[in-house]
Amino acid sequence: MNRVYVCSCFGITEAQVKQHAADGACTPRQVASACKAGTDCGSCVRRIQAILGRGACPRREPAGQGRPVLAAVDAVEAVAALDEAA
Repeated sequence: MNRVYVCSCFGITEAQVKQHAADGACTPRQVASACKAGTDCGSCVRRIQAILGRGACPRREPAGQGRPVLAAVDAVEAVAALDEAA
């Protein structure tokens, strides 16, 4: 079996991220809440964003509600937003 790891910190595969997306995870933060991917070093968050696709999910979690703040995910999302604005 060929496994493509997205998050080596927690051993999360691309197939697992896709399954979380199929189960309703629309953002890297929601994937992180489901499996911890992106919450340690944060290097996988951009890859998770690419797997999820930009704007693919019509349902967005309101800011500041729901899940606890995940610092690594927040930092990478902030950089991505700055990159898009530039």
